[in-house]
Amino acid sequence: MRNALVLVVLLMITCFQWSCRSTPSAEPAPSASLDPAVEARIDELMAGMSLADKVGEMTQVTIDVLLAREGGKVIEPQRLDPDSLQAVLVDKRVGSVLNVYGHAYPVDQWREFVRTMQEYATEKKASGIPILYGIDSNHGANYSSEGTLFPQQIGLAATWNPGLVEDLGAMAAYETRASFIPWTFSPVADIGRDPRWPRLWEGFGEDVHLSSVLSAAMTRGYQGEQLSDDPQRVLACLKHYLGYGLPFSGRDRTQAFIPERQLREYFLPPFQAAVDAGAMSVMVCSGEINGVPVHANKYLLTDVLKGELGFTGFVVSDWADIRKLQDVHKVAKDYKEAVKMAVNAGIDMGMTPYDTEFADLLAELVEEGEVTLARIDDAVRRILRTKIQLGLFEQPLGDPAGYPRMASAEHAELAYQGALESLVLLKNDDDLLPLPKTARLLVTGPTANSLIPLNGGWTYTWQGSDSTYYPKDKMTIVEALRAKLGYKNVNYAPGVGYEEDLGPGQLDIPYIAATWADAIVVCLGESSYAEKPGDLYDMDLPDVQIELVKTMARTGKPIILVLAEGRPRIFRKAEPYASAVLLAPLPGNEGGRAIADILLGDANPSGKLPTTYPKYSNSLETYDHKHADQDGGHLDPQYEFGYGLSYTTFTYSDLQLRADELTADGQLIVSVTVTNAGRLAGKEVVQLYVSDEVASITPPVKRLRAFQKIELAPGASQTVSFELSPRDLAFVGRDLTWITEPGDFTVRIGDLSGQFSFVGEKVKY
Repeated sequence: MRNALVLVVLLMITCFQWSCRSTPSAEPAPSASLDPAVEARIDELMAGMSLADKVGEMTQVTIDVLLAREGGKVIEPQRLDPDSLQAVLVDKRVGSVLNVYGHAYPVDQWREFVRTMQEYATEKKASGIPILYGIDSNHGANYSSEGTLFPQQIGLAATWNPGLVEDLGAMAAYETRASFIPWTFSPVADIGRDPRWPRLWEGFGEDVHLSSVLSAAMTRGYQGEQLSDDPQRVLACLKHYLGYGLPFSGRDRTQAFIPERQLREYFLPPFQAAVDAGAMSVMVCSGEINGVPVHANKYLLTDVLKGELGFTGFVVSDWADIRKLQDVHKVAKDYKEAVKMAVNAGIDMGMTPYDTEFADLLAELVEEGEVTLARIDDAVRRILRTKIQLGLFEQPLGDPAGYPRMASAEHAELAYQGALESLVLLKNDDDLLPLPKTARLLVTGPTANSLIPLNGGWTYTWQGSDSTYYPKDKMTIVEALRAKLGYKNVNYAPGVGYEEDLGPGQLDIPYIAATWADAIVVCLGESSYAEKPGDLYDMDLPDVQIELVKTMARTGKPIILVLAEGRPRIFRKAEPYASAVLLAPLPGNEGGRAIADILLGDANPSGKLPTTYPKYSNSLETYDHKHADQDGGHLDPQYEFGYGLSYTTFTYSDLQLRADELTADGQLIVSVTVTNAGRLAGKEVVQLYVSDEVASITPPVKRLRAFQKIELAPGASQTVSFELSPRDLAFVGRDLTWITEPGDFTVRIGDLSGQFSFVGEKVKY
């Protein structure tokens, strides 16, 4: 009880710090890096804007409110309603529209919709300011019916390949802009520190460094080296700022208890990295931290994001989250107070999304002196800055030259490469894989013959669960194996659903079908989900799937498990029955082809886990846990973070530290020789971890500090070098500033280790 009381007191102190440390009325100082020509144009535009123009510019609605209806229902095929366009875009001066109604649209329909909206905005609205259209292009242009879809972010993280991630981001930008849409709500810079969280698969995993590198790479892919008027790029939107990936309950949009030191050391760096890469929009976390909803947290939104991080873009709320300050979080007595709290905290654009009451209430608040005109002007300036940099005033649509690479074979091959490198081989006893091309297979399980579990949510529809919108020319796992081995050599029996109870004799069919097979491919995992519908109450794979594996094991045939899932579902009761395990972390529409190529040896797996794969539901620690978390600092997961097998063998030798001491103004060169000792070409991720032996804040067992993916031919060797600076050893200290302390450190690469010391005075950043 005494410990619980201390915890409550500490959390109350933390809440007080986070809610009270901000300056009451100051707006962030303008960045010295701002383009004077852009700022002068903003001044000119704002000089002619009324208050109604400004609050309209800060309002975002969903396309639903602009569609023609009959009897209250949207008419299919969908079309825009002129009266609604006039009322919303012209009369209310709304500056942004988002989303899709129900399902993906063809590119031509997108173009017609956006063109019409821009005509109303630029030709009929008094200010003539174009709208900014936003969409969730999370793994390609996934709301275009022709879009080329690649792995979700958790799959991209498993590639450990920043260059590939950047290329895929550029492809997504191109295909999104082909629909005349210039803004994507991506990348997700949240780090997923709780594997129960239903949005884990939307991010780059549990590690700070990996997430930071890939968030920056994706941002560059979307925007280029900097946001510009390039009609083949889009505006990136970092989400969900901040601390979203560690909910106390493990469920979406619920409270989190995260001290400021952890927020700064673990959750803030990926956002900082992406801001440094040029990101110009940020979406806010739907949850609350230490009792303060992030949508009402001025310290986080204004002081930290816009101040400390130097963010010069704009901040947008998530879906209806301003109203939820009243309805859900209960910190506002009515919607008007919620609007006041959110805008004063630093929200620049309200995703309302179904009405324009936000704009009306905001205008009232300004007239009543509850929101300053300076706050309004700061928000509008940030939005206009982005629209100008995107070139929307000169070209509110797309590239006049067109988009000939939309849905091209070139794009499909790039998506396939992403899928291929995302697959993680977790087990391969007795080198069962790759299978011979003469193999006869039984394929069974709920994820075997559907594209849905290969893609997950945000795929053609919000939940990604409507198969009618999926392309007919992309292959499921079964179809891809049949394409390679011949139809007659691959038998398919579904066996079980995802979690439905078994019926009498249900497993007899796959059991009998397995009698002629050389091996059994059992495809387990999850169906698609997004956000709250993905909340879990049990991390274990459903019993019905485990029972399928046990039944197949009784045939005596070797079993290959393929896990198609967005988060690491516990399967320890099935794992002993499998000779091989392949993880498919939402690889996208090319996933079936990639899985077949891996299983049959036409490609060599190179993916590595971006999360720790737990073995038990009460042992969900991340790899960088503290020494006290388990006896001796030992963690016993099913598979460790960074783990992944290959069909070849890589050996590490000759670890060299160029010095045994590092100074405050120095660099430590660490090198290692990697050799492909096997008979196949392959890719390896060289991972460098550092352990701080003694620190003023309890240190993690180890932290990833650098990595590089290389490719080696059989027998080839390569020396890989890393530079470590004092900043790479830093942590957030007791005074909440980044510090590097003198002391001893251990470097680990593969099975090798070396020691060095940081000498001199403590360094603060």
